[in-house]
Amino acid sequence: MKLEEIMSIDEKHYMNTFGKRTPVAFDHGKGIYLYTEEGEEYMDMFAGIAVTSLGHGHEGFTAAVQEQVGKLIHTSSLYYIKNQALLAKRICDCSVADRVYFANSGAEANEGAMKLAKIYFYKQGIEKYEIITLNSSFHGRTLATVAATGQPKYQKPYKPLVPGISHVEINDFEALEAAVTDKTCAIMLEVVQGESGVHICDDEYLIKVRKLCDEKNIILIFDEVQTGMGRTGEMFAYQTTPVEPDIFTLAKALGNGVPIGALCAKEFVAKGFEPGDHGGTFGGNPLATAAGMAVFDAFEKENIVENARAMGDYFEEKVKALGSPEITEVRRKGLMIGLQMPEGRAAEVQKKLFTDHVLVGCVGGHTLRILPPLIITKADIDKFISKLEAALA
Repeated sequence: MKLEEIMSIDEKHYMNTFGKRTPVAFDHGKGIYLYTEEGEEYMDMFAGIAVTSLGHGHEGFTAAVQEQVGKLIHTSSLYYIKNQALLAKRICDCSVADRVYFANSGAEANEGAMKLAKIYFYKQGIEKYEIITLNSSFHGRTLATVAATGQPKYQKPYKPLVPGISHVEINDFEALEAAVTDKTCAIMLEVVQGESGVHICDDEYLIKVRKLCDEKNIILIFDEVQTGMGRTGEMFAYQTTPVEPDIFTLAKALGNGVPIGALCAKEFVAKGFEPGDHGGTFGGNPLATAAGMAVFDAFEKENIVENARAMGDYFEEKVKALGSPEITEVRRKGLMIGLQMPEGRAAEVQKKLFTDHVLVGCVGGHTLRILPPLIITKADIDKFISKLEAALA
């Protein structure tokens, strides 16, 4: 089917939530490349917004998912699910979490985290229900996570918002401390804010936040929907910092494209959920958790996290070696990269790269957002840098 026909059908029948999309439709992929039906090759430096960390057509992952599809896709959590139990254990074994609940998306995992923080205090008879998040954050598209997202453009159409959620500036501890009341149950933040252009929480700030939570009996939640699963050069972004969260969430790369989210918590707060307090039909079904298990297998066998750390360092070195005056700042943790440019310029560069069959993201016209598959090599980076140099020329 030709692209024009796909676009015509989409325009007539699909809800207009995305508007005019980038004019391309992909048929298949291999490694860090995507291909149209006509066989045109595109270098994928965005990984479906930090999702396909193993790239496309990964043999081990594909085989595991295909095998599971042939055996069993869904039963519901009314029954025990082996993959669900094993994946929960796997996450706990390599993190501070003691218990895991599986959802279908990052927004659902984040909403579950907010519910857990609230019910934790409710079960103790303590009236604490307010949640503080950060400006420029992004936590999802449900009504509760839109309210938690610190960006007015996402909130305006849905007012009145879920009450009890306030926002403060990233790395401004005084503002955060001033926002805390005796009703504050949780502080939720991203260690690295991705959607707004790769803005990183300072270690000193996080240490103060952790101390404040301990002193004021507040649950600390880290949204690792985008940063989790190796993106920052560690399995989880909190492991790049001096602090631990009480709750953290995962999604995106956990399933390498198969929808899955995870709510991960320490035992003391996980006890807030008892039978009937939370649930879902599809979350953690045999197929989704088989995908998660396959991702962990690949990470271990292929040293994916270590590669992300090394290639992130190499990427920054090569970008800085360009010496381009148009790249005014490089913000990076692992392979989560933001290249700051003059207003409007990043959008122009993104378009030029697309013309050269390279896919990247763009934030507000001023930040080129780069999230390549974590399997990327030095040769791949060299190729991208040459294309970036041409686009900047």
